[in-house]
Amino acid sequence: MISADDIEDMTDLTAEEIAAIAEHDHIPPLDAALLGDYLMHLHHGGHKVQAMICEDIRTALHADDVAHARALYAVLHGFLKAHPEAVRGAE
Repeated sequence: MISADDIEDMTDLTAEEIAAIAEHDHIPPLDAALLGDYLMHLHHGGHKVQAMICEDIRTALHADDVAHARALYAVLHGFLKAHPEAVRGAE
């Protein structure tokens, strides 16, 4: 049987990045892993994942959940370090 860890290992995303996609689209983590993997294989798909994480940060800040916004910022920082092509303006 394939576990959630196996699915995560099949993607270019971390568990935290998958969780941010799940939070953004209000979908289960396994569906988010598939969506994230799909997006990362699209032209400028990394930009879309980056935008999702930024929107999650904005939502957390609007809800005055600074701790969650900080955690998401750390996810964003790690994502951009691992995927520099996802930086806005990068081609």
